[in-house]
Amino acid sequence: MNDLNTIVEQTLSDIARAADAGALEQIRVRVLGKSGVITERLKSLGTLPAQDRPAAGQRINEAKQALGDAIQKRRSKLEQARIAGELAAGHVDVTLPGRGHAAGGLHPVTKVRLRMEALFQQAGFRIAEGPEVEDDFHNFEALNIPANHPARALMDTFYFPDGRLLRTHTSPVQIRALRKGALPLRLIAPGRVYRCDSDITHTPMFHQVEGLVVDENVSLANLKAILHGFMEAFFERKLGIRFRPSYFPFTEPSAEVDIECVFCNGGGCRVCKQTGWLEVLGCGMVHPNVFKSVGIDSERWTGYAFGMGIERMTMLRYGVNDIRLYYDNDLRFLRQFRTG
Repeated sequence: MNDLNTIVEQTLSDIARAADAGALEQIRVRVLGKSGVITERLKSLGTLPAQDRPAAGQRINEAKQALGDAIQKRRSKLEQARIAGELAAGHVDVTLPGRGHAAGGLHPVTKVRLRMEALFQQAGFRIAEGPEVEDDFHNFEALNIPANHPARALMDTFYFPDGRLLRTHTSPVQIRALRKGALPLRLIAPGRVYRCDSDITHTPMFHQVEGLVVDENVSLANLKAILHGFMEAFFERKLGIRFRPSYFPFTEPSAEVDIECVFCNGGGCRVCKQTGWLEVLGCGMVHPNVFKSVGIDSERWTGYAFGMGIERMTMLRYGVNDIRLYYDNDLRFLRQFRTG
């Protein structure tokens, strides 16, 4: 019992120096644990003479109480210091200006799609929609695309095991509208289409707007007039336009449409490969076989159709040189289109 005071003094000193809760717990176990120094003193009381036990027991319990109180007090101080440290680390200077939340904006492709839809609606077109998972009849056969046409190849089209496919254009929407037989009609079919292609100007999924007009006495001149008016309204400037003979299975005659380069105004630059012209869409008069496949009299009714890529028009409108930028989800790129 002679060294009890020394043990208490040394332990109190260790408690005061404990830097964290872990070190403090080690001290508690060493002194007050099941095999601790003070606990062993209590266990040894039975070896003392009976007349000495009360006084010795009182001294040991007083030491135990003092050390327990000291440990608890030190634990409280360490906890307060920990909380204060966390509060200091998470301190917010309320005098600083707030970060705020910037307003979002439409994706550039969406902005251009809505602009194109609005312009065609002003010209009397209605918007038609259809399924993205199509069958062979609506996507190929009804459009006069023969079985050996390259567009049907596995390398160009996404097929499902049951023979269905992801539509390769929005022309099936036109076929569905024609089969209803509600003539005359004037519609555009915007939407997602899918092809096995990927590079700086192509993606496996992209957007198209296709148009269809069927009426009596519709001519190629009507087609050229509507497209010329649309291009000038879309780019908000006077633009030259030209038709080049081409081939599409579902139109006859068919044409590729070029506009004066919107970057050099037809003077010749890197974008237009010094030609002064940019190809923007394909079009033509609806082929009689298409009318035949949907049960429409091609002797009475005539029509024209056209189709253009929305991403292509977006690239030209905003001067973007890589279509993949639209789908990289880089906010630094997308923030540029929040306004305007």
